[in-house]
Formats: sequence, structure tokens, C-alpha cells
Amino acid sequence: MRTEPLHAPPRNHRARTRVIAASAVAVALGASGFYIANADAAETVVPGRLQAEAYSAQSGAQTENTGDADGGKNVGWLASGDWLRYDNVTIGATVEARIASDSTAGGTIELRLGTTTGTLLASFPVTKTGGWQKWDTKTATIKTPPTGSQTLVAVMKSPQKSDFVNLNWFTLGGTTATPTTPATTSPTTPATTPATVAPTGSTGAGWVDVDPAKWAAQLAEFNAMAFRPITNNPVRVAEFNAACTVSHSKTDDPIVFPNLPGASHMHSFLGNDITDAATTTDTLLKNTGSSCKPLDDHSAYWIPTLYENGQAVEPHGVTVYYGSRLADTTKTVPFPQGFRMIVGDAKRQVDTPKGAPGQFWCAGAGGEIGRSADGNWPVCAKTAELTFQLTFPDCWDGVHLDSPDHKSHVGPADGSGKCSGKYPVAIPSLSFVIGYPTSGTTAGFKLASGNASSMHGDAFFAWENAALGHRVKDCIVQKAKCNTDGTF
Repeated sequence: MRTEPLHAPPRNHRARTRVIAASAVAVALGASGFYIANADAAETVVPGRLQAEAYSAQSGAQTENTGDADGGKNVGWLASGDWLRYDNVTIGATVEARIASDSTAGGTIELRLGTTTGTLLASFPVTKTGGWQKWDTKTATIKTPPTGSQTLVAVMKSPQKSDFVNLNWFTLGGTTATPTTPATTSPTTPATTPATVAPTGSTGAGWVDVDPAKWAAQLAEFNAMAFRPITNNPVRVAEFNAACTVSHSKTDDPIVFPNLPGASHMHSFLGNDITDAATTTDTLLKNTGSSCKPLDDHSAYWIPTLYENGQAVEPHGVTVYYGSRLADTTKTVPFPQGFRMIVGDAKRQVDTPKGAPGQFWCAGAGGEIGRSADGNWPVCAKTAELTFQLTFPDCWDGVHLDSPDHKSHVGPADGSGKCSGKYPVAIPSLSFVIGYPTSGTTAGFKLASGNASSMHGDAFFAWENAALGHRVKDCIVQKAKCNTDGTF
């Protein structure tokens, strides 16, 4: 979309100011987005100025260097339905938005309170400004501005599906909030796992530390478990599974968008039957209803919903495998309670022709007999069905239950097949095998997240400790293929 080159910011102006601000007001930029606006008056703060890229959460956005007069970054690639969330801001009666657009369709930017569907405070019309780096300031009035610290969500609306606006900053009525820094803690290594140094930048907002006492107790219980004697000459593959069906569908994602109902694309949820935006480890553990067996597994798993001809096609079954791809399985430990992670990328929108990585495929007699008209989906024989497999990393940093991108606390084994370096702790290798009751046609499919390349999966773990521990010890550590009940 952006064929227009960026304009270099004026010398000795905002480009230099950003460098000054990096040390002088790093706290302010990270927490609330306020910044020093003019290098010629380095201590002057633009009242209420909120940089667009200082969001607390977002959907559909990317940042880029800006050609606006004050330099720095702007947020771009914004299309209808995308949004930006800002926490702990104060809002006055007059608000401004600095926008650029080369879209003839235009649209609006809505400022809403709390969520994407919250109270509408103000809206800014978006019209063509003459280019993606040709900037204009829009002003709106809030008749009754809310008082105190607020959560503000900017929602993009346009009649066209493609990108229609860039944002550089908002000015929220001339009131500057007192910046606050995210709480940080020093990483603590669980007593019975290898000593580790947390990755650089692995404290602060988005990093969730494991509770050392709870993790130590869980490990102690696991280490004290006796092995189940191997009988029936099982296949020597480290594996057990949970057999799941779809429980419900919601536009929620408690990992990426916690406490923001409706903020995500549609997901098909497996397992715990109350999973929603407000889900926590405690709510999962307390609820006994699940679409997975065994019922000792209170975890929640989810994937983007698949559509065929505009109608949702839910999997008839998903097998959630717990295994190991490591050369030595004996060091594997259970997932800590509340552990969460994601594999895949909902924003990856590329073609997936036959032979490309990350393919949907056809399981069953006859297999694949063709491709969709766009080449991105298989067409299966009538005796086969559409299938996908998602495989998660099998090594952990030993410190965090989650990370800002929900991936950086886990990683692959090293070249020798061991967990080492930043990820020294071996965890079960999780894999979803998803079967859809359809063979497909040349019309292909769509995911709620877009193209086939955007397929992804989320896992939020909440097993009963004894049930998970025995399965890891008996089936993975001993390298014996187990069934859903955890027996050989």
C-alpha cells in the first residue's frame, strides 16, 4: 500500500527529541505515551499528547517511521475493525487526532470508553489528505468527558476492507496524567529446575512470573511420584492425549485480549466450557465442565473458526497430544498451573500454495485431489477430510508463565535436541490435530483470522496436578505411548 516514500523529519527537531526523551521520559512514553514535543524547548510537554504507538493493546496495527513534522513513529496499516487501546489516560472536553490517508473511501475513528463497544465519546472523520504521510489534525468535542483515569479504545470504521488511515497522535483535552511504570520483579528460578538467566527485557508489562512457592510445591509432588510399571509392551513413543470437541465459539481471547470481550476474531474453544475474555487460572480450575477427556484436564484450548461459503465449519474432533521430540525425555516436567502460550500468527496473510509450509492437508483415502481456485486450500477426495496440525515449542525459560507476545518464554531445542540456553527446561511438546467434517471445493475456505497462513492455536493450562504429573512421568519420562486415560 505504501509506495510513497517517507519524508525525513527536519534536522534538530523531533528526531533528536526522541533520543532525548528515551532517557529523560522513558517512563512516560512506556506507561502513558506522553512525550517531549519540541527539541527547542526540551522540557516542554504538550498537554495531553498521546503517541499513537504507545498503545497498551492493539489489533491490526503496525508502526513505521513517520514523515510528520515532529518525526518519530506513526501507527499504520489500519483497516475497518482494527483498534488501539490506551490505559490510564485522562480525557478532556476537546480531543484531537493527527491522521493521514490516501484512501478515497475514508471512514471514521471512534473513541470509545473501556472496550471496542463501550460508550462512544467522539469520532473523527477520515478523508483523503493527499498521501499516507500527508498529515492533518482533526478535532472533536466530548459533551460530558469522563473524570479520572480511564481506558480509551480507538476503533477504526470504513466502508472498505483494506487499510484506510495512519495515526500519529491524539491530544486528549489538555490534561496530562501522572505517568506510572509497570510493576517489575526479578526473575526467580524454580528450585528444582536448571538455573537460568531470564532473557533480556523479560520483566515488566506482559511478562508473568511463575509463583516460586507454588511451582516448587508442584515439582515436589511430581518428583515424589512413583513410576507406573510398564506393561503390555507399549509402543515406545513419549505421548498421551486429551480428546476434545468444540465447546463453544466466541469473539474472545483471554490470552491476547484479557478482560476485553468481543475484541478478537471468532474462536472455536475446546476444553473448559466457560472460557471467555475474563478467564483466569482460578476460573479454569474451579470449573469442572469440559469438552475434553479426561475431565482432570480443566485447560482451555482455542483456534480461529473456519468458514466454508460463509458458514462456520467446526472440527468434529481435536486430539491434543502431549509428547516429546527431545533426544532425552527424562528431564521433562509438567506445565506449571496457569502456563499459557500461542503458536502461529493470526496476522500472517500470505499465499499457501501446495508444498508451502504450514499446510492444511487431506486425511483419509484418496487424499488431496486438487486445489482451491486461489491455490491456498486443498480439495479432498470425498473419502478424505480437511486436517491441520499445530505443534508448539517444547522448551521453556523456567521463569515465566507468559510473555508479551505469548511466545518469547518458550522456544525450540538446540541443535543436539536438548533444552538449553534461554530455554533450559523441558516441557511436554503440545500438538493439536484438527479434523474438519468437510472435503472442500474450489471455492476454498476462510479462517476468522483471514488466510490459511494465519492459522494459530492458544493453550491455557489448568490440569489437576496429580493427573498431569502422573501422565508426564509415566508416559513421557518413561517414553511409553499412553491413551487418553494415561494408561498404556
